[in-house]
Amino acid sequence: MTEFLQVMITAGTRAEAESIARVLVEKRLAACVQVSGPITSVYRWQEKIEQSEEWKLTAKTSPARFKELAAQTSELHSCDCPEIVATAISDGSKAYFEWLAEQL
Repeated sequence: MTEFLQVMITAGTRAEAESIARVLVEKRLAACVQVSGPITSVYRWQEKIEQSEEWKLTAKTSPARFKELAAQTSELHSCDCPEIVATAISDGSKAYFEWLAEQL
């Protein structure tokens, strides 16, 4: 199992993205959350093709914190089905990984 995860989350507004980011870091569910955007998402929802402007959050966390991070994000998020996707970080800077571990 990997020691750290990178979690992608999308939010409908910059304010929502920044609010989620702040809570995740304050609660030590993520060591760092980067907010970028706006991005354009095209997707199928309730049998219709939708296009919307969203903001992308990239959170760094551990597998042990992921379920709580996902639950907290879902609680704060305005969507019924928020995108919360985790990817294992396969390698990186030892110093950065040490910092991540200290923050979580």
